Amino acid sequence: MRPSTPRPASLAALLVVLAALVAGCSGIGTEGSTGGYVSGSRFVTFVDPEDRDQAPVLAGDDLDGQPLSTEDLAGRTVVVNVWGSWCPPCRAEAPVLNEVSEQYADQGVRFVGLVVRDNIDAARAFERRFETPYPSIMDEGGRMQLGFAQSLPSQAIPTTWVIDAEGRVAARIVDPELRASTLAGVIDDVLASTPGPSNGGVEGGDG
Repeated sequence: MRPSTPRPASLAALLVVLAALVAGCSGIGTEGSTGGYVSGSRFVTFVDPEDRDQAPVLAGDDLDGQPLSTEDLAGRTVVVNVWGSWCPPCRAEAPVLNEVSEQYADQGVRFVGLVVRDNIDAARAFERRFETPYPSIMDEGGRMQLGFAQSLPSQAIPTTWVIDAEGRVAARIVDPELRASTLAGVIDDVLASTPGPSNGGVEGGDG
């Protein structure tokens, strides 16, 4: 058996993620179309349903030490936001994320944060300051962030992904001046594009 060798695509994706982590906060977005991806604006990349890749499972303890896994959110639309307490755009968009997370809670949409390049005390202080209503996981070394490398890799911090109810990466937002209307519009598009039972009709607790 020949020894396995790294796939060029994986190496390239890793370099993209590492570059984003080194650069820290950034406002670089995406323009135009790439393959099956259709970009609605400079900052939003929307993936046609037939071209979507499965999202990685995000799992770990939240900032209160409680276990959290996106596997438990199967059948729901999930919004994943990468942030750090040290990042000015993250602080600026926190009220937007809070507002939209509460706006869509009754529709079964769930939000999860990934905390990068931070320490738990600073992250907890950030959540207290902004009264964040959804949980976050410490992403040591950006390993969970790297899980999006084969679908829509992170290009900056903050980055927000929307995962559809079938567990596929449907959209990415990299916008240094994120507005509630932008995020809500992307969520609406993802909800409308995913066939089957509505997210609000998922059985089994609040999730």
